[in-house]
Amino acid sequence: MNWATTFDQSHLLANVLGVIGALFMMASYLMKGMMRLRVAALIACVFMIGYAALKGAVPTLVLYTVLTPINIKKTLDMRRMVQAIERAREDTPLSQWLLPHMHRRTAKAGDVIWRKGDEATEMLYLDSGSLRLVEYDELLIEGALVGEIGLFAPDHRRTLSLSAATDCVLYSLTAEQMELLYFDSPKLGFHVMRLVVARLMSDVSKARTTGGSRADGAAVPASLASAANPAA
Repeated sequence: MNWATTFDQSHLLANVLGVIGALFMMASYLMKGMMRLRVAALIACVFMIGYAALKGAVPTLVLYTVLTPINIKKTLDMRRMVQAIERAREDTPLSQWLLPHMHRRTAKAGDVIWRKGDEATEMLYLDSGSLRLVEYDELLIEGALVGEIGLFAPDHRRTLSLSAATDCVLYSLTAEQMELLYFDSPKLGFHVMRLVVARLMSDVSKARTTGGSRADGAAVPASLASAANPAA
């Protein structure tokens, strides 16, 4: 009788843990903020491990045991990312806000970075070297940010081609990373919008003086990137 009672209690506890874990897992799919999503997914893993252990469901136990450290790492990474942005001063150039979250890569002179009409999947920061806007034969120098408008454009397409005029060191931020940062730090999103507005104003000014048009392929130099901040 005692064994049967213990079994029933264990069975009930397992079901309770499983239901709570399932609720947290479903909630994580409905959340837009990545920090909250990660925390919910981590809590769900803990409850599902308890459920699987009590039920003796080995595949489920293995799955959530593996997912738990992955979720912990992603949660800590996201937390550090948000804290770094929050620590940034209001007058910090936008490039300095983004650099800790960008990935370094290199390009050789003559390499095509992207072509007009390509899907826009990233924005770039030029750390060293120079890039060329092919259609305008315009050089971009160190400190330039390029490609962010394509991430927000309805069709996500490049409007100008970009190539490496010299050997370059670039830092890349993907559209997915930008979206995560935007959801978790509205302050960063505000500064990115200021950068986009600065770019568009520069495009309009250039179009008026040259009769041409500049769009996503063009870059905001370091001076304009700084102007996108409130103190500039």
